[in-house]
Amino acid sequence: MSLFWRIFLLNAAVLVAAAALLALGPATVSTPLLLTEAGVLAAGLAAMLAANAALLRVGLAPLQRLTRVMTTVDLLKPGRRPTAAGHGEVVELIATFNTMLDRLEAERAASSARALSAQEGERHRVAQELHDEVGQTLTAVLLELKRVADHAPPGVREELHQVQETTRTSLDEIRRIARRLRPGVLEELGLGSALKALTAEFSRPGLAVRRHLDADLPQLDKETELVLYRVAQESLTNAARHAEAGRVDLALRRRPPGVELSVRDDGRGIGRAPEGAGISGMRERALLVGAELTVGPAPEGGTEVRLAVPGGGGSR
Repeated sequence: MSLFWRIFLLNAAVLVAAAALLALGPATVSTPLLLTEAGVLAAGLAAMLAANAALLRVGLAPLQRLTRVMTTVDLLKPGRRPTAAGHGEVVELIATFNTMLDRLEAERAASSARALSAQEGERHRVAQELHDEVGQTLTAVLLELKRVADHAPPGVREELHQVQETTRTSLDEIRRIARRLRPGVLEELGLGSALKALTAEFSRPGLAVRRHLDADLPQLDKETELVLYRVAQESLTNAARHAEAGRVDLALRRRPPGVELSVRDDGRGIGRAPEGAGISGMRERALLVGAELTVGPAPEGGTEVRLAVPGGGGSR
């Protein structure tokens, strides 16, 4: 039965019942209307409206549940679906909405995979150019400065040494940026060595980064390792730049049938601030390997990022 006919029949049933009571009941209406008769009519009208409201609420309850889900759905947090309960058009509407969500999530996952793949390719290209072009040029400049400084007068030699140090610092910074753009240690030595290098890079006076990596981690594919590395990198970057943290704990543990990465800091926490591009990017990466990402307050204050990867990793 369609929604129109169900609502129509509900209203018709209430009106028929009211008419039957008026026609068959002992109550009559005088002219002019008496106060007691007006009270009876008002009570009957109120009862009829209450019954009508109750019946409509029951009939439209599935639509209200669907509306609540529609206002809270988030494609970065997939899986939530309203139950296809009710009758006729309501069930069809909920089922159509669920099908639409399935299609949107699949399309978003595919587009995110293409976008992130292109992003990684561009990072690789920029890192290669920084290393091959800018890095080699600055290395040649350093060698030329050393040659000139060796033949320069003492006063000029000191100034050239200062220029050398500035150039060397710039070269180290360019190499650091290239390593962040393209984690060569991840490709060459694996995830464990890459995370060790990453925590060492972020450790500095005022920020202690501690790590714990289980020794019996399962074999992960390259895409899953890259997702774990990028989530750890983004979490450490947020802790170092925004959290005002003094300590960060990074752990990669075996959680059969998969692994779990957690990055916990003792900073000021995220509070009720909306998620920025960094966290949204981590969620998109997690979806690529079917992982679950949670970002929230740490047990002892600060923020905790937790990424649970299913067994063996792998794409969705």
